[in-house]
Amino acid sequence: MQEKVLFEACPLCESVDCSHLRTGDCSTHPLYQAALSPQLPWNRCNKCAHVFTDGYFTPEACEILFSKTNEGQKIGYEIEKQRLVSARMVERVLAYATSGNWLDVGFGNGSLLFTAQEYGFTPIGLDLRSENVAKLNALGVQAHCKDLTELELPERCTVISMADVLEHMPFPQHGLQAAGRLLADDGVLLISMPNTENVLWDLLTRADINPYWGELEHYHNFSRSRLYELLEEQGFEPVRYGVSERYRVCMEVIARK
Repeated sequence: MQEKVLFEACPLCESVDCSHLRTGDCSTHPLYQAALSPQLPWNRCNKCAHVFTDGYFTPEACEILFSKTNEGQKIGYEIEKQRLVSARMVERVLAYATSGNWLDVGFGNGSLLFTAQEYGFTPIGLDLRSENVAKLNALGVQAHCKDLTELELPERCTVISMADVLEHMPFPQHGLQAAGRLLADDGVLLISMPNTENVLWDLLTRADINPYWGELEHYHNFSRSRLYELLEEQGFEPVRYGVSERYRVCMEVIARK
């Protein structure tokens, strides 16, 4: 089985001036299976400073990867605790949007959609795990099992959330382009992901306990600076930065179309 399609250049700026940065160990990752390599090589673009893996999984490898689901990604996981975290996310969005369709890409346990619905938004979910999609539909929430770039909706969205999603996409600009197509004018984009541009990240890396160097599902490690550049390149204006409560060492950014 061919495990990966190798990147021939930086997936963000297409520069071929890239160098190997380090190799992580993903053998203890909860989704790891013996059919996959335990080593995770990371490269750095010498032109735009972006950090990315050596390649992205083939459909065959993705099928192996998606055959298991993390507990935290299952519908209803710690629903009361997650409701509080999600409420703070929704409340930060309310300064820019208060109603309309809210599309959550990679909705995982569904908490953000459930909470957005409480605040008056119409929830729409998108996820690649068919079991999660079926469970969300069974709860009366519209959900689709397909890639964001293939999604078509009858009405544009007021809010699109990509919470810890963009770093999973081989070519993040394609996801942002799709979001721009699905968003209404002045629509809001809510993004969270690990941030390499802080002291905590550096301390964890120096102590060799930074979990993201062995994160099997991630293709990218973004800095705040590089994320802002990418958003602006794709027609979004970052309007708010914050620290994400969802996972360790993560940032949360709100941008407007």
